[in-house]
Amino acid sequence: MFRFITRQMLTGLITILPVMLTLYLIYWFIVSTETALGSILQVVLPDDLYWPGMGFAIALVMIFVIGLLMQLYVVKAVFKKVEDLLYHMPLIKSVYGAIRDFFQYFSPSRQGDFQQVVAVKFDNDMELIGFVTRSNSDSLPIADQDETERVLVYLPMSYNIGGYPVMIPKNRLRPVDMTMEQAMRFVLTAGVGSNNDDN
Repeated sequence: MFRFITRQMLTGLITILPVMLTLYLIYWFIVSTETALGSILQVVLPDDLYWPGMGFAIALVMIFVIGLLMQLYVVKAVFKKVEDLLYHMPLIKSVYGAIRDFFQYFSPSRQGDFQQVVAVKFDNDMELIGFVTRSNSDSLPIADQDETERVLVYLPMSYNIGGYPVMIPKNRLRPVDMTMEQAMRFVLTAGVGSNNDDN
């Protein structure tokens, strides 16, 4: 009886926890932005012009504008200088680097670099899911006498941010019928979350 109750409690927890965490993160973001920007707006604007939620709306506009500005070369160059400064600070570089790598992993520009989902076959018949990032040998650092056509494949690791870029012959690749999002989720969760990727 105790085992049955424990199993149902665990099933309920696994079911509800991802939903609750997602909703909490959305709530935290809304409240945090409203608190930070709303308090500033209340000081700047007259009381009759401020309405609850204006801080969150301003935050969304600011995020959109920053996204637009990051398309400009000058803004990218300035941001790169700031990043270089952060990467030279002993403690901050570790924290900032880890957070940035995590979010860059899911960025649209990063996924745009992935050209195809493939299964990479190794000598022991083991296959790993990877993403082709360069589809020819022209820009790869390989020996001049190597006439084998190679591609660069990124092999991500499950439950981790890192991965390995592998230069491998094309004949060792097998195309996989998955979207980039489905494959990324499949690899990151070690296949556990793959049942929800069919939609």
